[in-house]
Amino acid sequence: MVQQLLIAKRDLRLERLLKKLDRYEVIILDDIGYIQQSREEMEVLFTFLAERYERRSLMISSNLVFSKWDQIFKDPMTTMAAVDRLIHHATILEFDNKSIREDDARNRKKG
Repeated sequence: MVQQLLIAKRDLRLERLLKKLDRYEVIILDDIGYIQQSREEMEVLFTFLAERYERRSLMISSNLVFSKWDQIFKDPMTTMAAVDRLIHHATILEFDNKSIREDDARNRKKG
């Protein structure tokens, strides 16, 4: 999705793409922060989040706690603004269990 946003920004179609994405009741961003991205990529992601704020639903999963989201947005002010928008009306589910994948790998090794 970030790549689509970048292309739309380059082609001066970002507003049109944001309106198209606004048709979806919910958008799921899985494993945000897992892959390091450029500042430009994070700028369009922030634009998307800011546009969607208080209008449509968003589900996000991340292995990073909010205090480490500066690794995602690269800038303390942008990070603070993004987290502020995300948590304002959010239901936050925090899981601190062991990894299911790690347990499966350990069991395969034993078995």
